[in-house]
Amino acid sequence: MKSEHLYNYILGIADNSLILGQRLGELCGHGPSLETDIAGTNISLDLIGQTRSYYQYAAKISGENKTEDDIAFLRLERGYKNVLLVEQPNTHFGYVMGRQYLFDVFHLLLLQELQFSKDQTLAAIAKKGIKEVSYHKRFSGDWIKRLGDGTPESTAKMQEAIDDLWPYTQELFDMTDADTAMAQEGIGVDVSKLKESYYKQVKTLLTQATLEVPQSTYFSRGGKNGVHSEHMGYLLADLQYMQRTYPNMEW
Repeated sequence: MKSEHLYNYILGIADNSLILGQRLGELCGHGPSLETDIAGTNISLDLIGQTRSYYQYAAKISGENKTEDDIAFLRLERGYKNVLLVEQPNTHFGYVMGRQYLFDVFHLLLLQELQFSKDQTLAAIAKKGIKEVSYHKRFSGDWIKRLGDGTPESTAKMQEAIDDLWPYTQELFDMTDADTAMAQEGIGVDVSKLKESYYKQVKTLLTQATLEVPQSTYFSRGGKNGVHSEHMGYLLADLQYMQRTYPNMEW
């Protein structure tokens, strides 16, 4: 069995993709156009696919005879390590794209560094995911520019979304004990070093979209340590329903 820090480090990455994938999955069939609906669903599937790879590895090293399904569906709310950003609800389409882009920029920066991990499994997952996440970032960024520099209504809604979501961005760069331990071993990424590049990219795109960069100095934290928003419990109720209702179910 490898270190508990490695197990928790993997969960910290994978849970972000699981929860955001679940949020996007909620929108299947509800997109503003058929093409956009399919694109959003495909992004959800990309994220869930990445999650499976991480959870399979986590199950392998757990030493507790767990499966990827056990890790995904049978933890309590406090056991999930995702950031607060990805669990925020689907308020409106601009909000969904804002949430997606603010995560995509970070996600791509993370994978670009993680591909050089000394852990060959994590490095392989990261290398495979870079192409997918590059598309995610391009897709969400294009929509922010289209909505931000669109009609007065679309501009207002896009600005509202960015203003509401901005306070969740700082948590992306917080280092947990697992993050620190794995970064020191050359396995994980020191995400605090990604902060400057992240905000530079985000602010550049917001300017291109004729949106104002929020000036808020208040930031929400807690998700990485299992302290989530009021939205998380409802999300998990949907996500875990089948496994909780029919224990030990197998396809």
